[in-house]
Amino acid sequence: MRMDNESTVSEFILLGLPIRAKDQAVYYALILAMYLTTVLGNLLIILLIRLDSHLHTPMYFFLSHLALTDISFSSVTVPKMLMNMLTHSQSISYTGCISQVYFFIVFGSIDSFLLPSMAYDRYVAICHPLHYTLIMNLNLCVLLVVVSWALSLVNALVHTLLLARLSHFRNNIIPHYFCDLSALLKLSSSDTTINEFVILVLGNVVITLPFICILVSYGYIGVTILKTPSIKGIRKALSTCGSHLCVVSLYYGSVIGLYCVPSSNNTNDKDAIVAMMYTVVTPMLNPFIYSLRNRNMKRALRSILSRKK
Repeated sequence: MRMDNESTVSEFILLGLPIRAKDQAVYYALILAMYLTTVLGNLLIILLIRLDSHLHTPMYFFLSHLALTDISFSSVTVPKMLMNMLTHSQSISYTGCISQVYFFIVFGSIDSFLLPSMAYDRYVAICHPLHYTLIMNLNLCVLLVVVSWALSLVNALVHTLLLARLSHFRNNIIPHYFCDLSALLKLSSSDTTINEFVILVLGNVVITLPFICILVSYGYIGVTILKTPSIKGIRKALSTCGSHLCVVSLYYGSVIGLYCVPSSNNTNDKDAIVAMMYTVVTPMLNPFIYSLRNRNMKRALRSILSRKK
């Protein structure tokens, strides 16, 4: 551990995943396969939406941005973890750690803002179908994405600047596989009251408010379906919203498990495992959810493959 007399650090030590040394090769191959699946699967979604004119709709516009965000989100943490496992090195520079915190918050926040935008799109499609093209025009879609990026960049910048002012740390050992903001605050010997207050306030803005918007949107969708109960209407609603609901459940289930479940004695191991769900498993599953449950995506894939033949 390299520290000077004032307890400032030049690097951190990432303890990584709670796995035994003899199992590391197996986990390395598994995580690498999951990461490649995430990248290739989400790239395929972006490519299909780009090439098929039938997918040039607001829902798939948001989906393409969600796929790009998922690739970026996984790429913030997984390559460094794989490199550390391969080289048996656990160090990360102070600058690299702060940068990782910044981009982790950026892409995690964008995910959180895109999901309610997609829920609103489904709300308009089901509750106001006659006015769908008028309401969900290109200008509104672009505005929602731009606002998502802007709020996410500001949110990450605030957290990172407040973190950078903490120059004193008790030690430089992080019990995680990436530089997690909460883990870094626990290591700091400086006053973190402001940091914790900002996390509470902005956390509600970035996570709680979008989640409430999603619940309200699907509440209205449920009421609309119940007003005209029919098997055909229920099937159409499930085919329209099912994929998005699966992604929302995975995303917020991981967030709640990581930040809202009470800590236990093995909290570090639990945090690392749940974070894997959040940063690796969920982005990997999104392409399968949207491709296997979505007839338009499957039709676009068949169309592209037949065109190639």
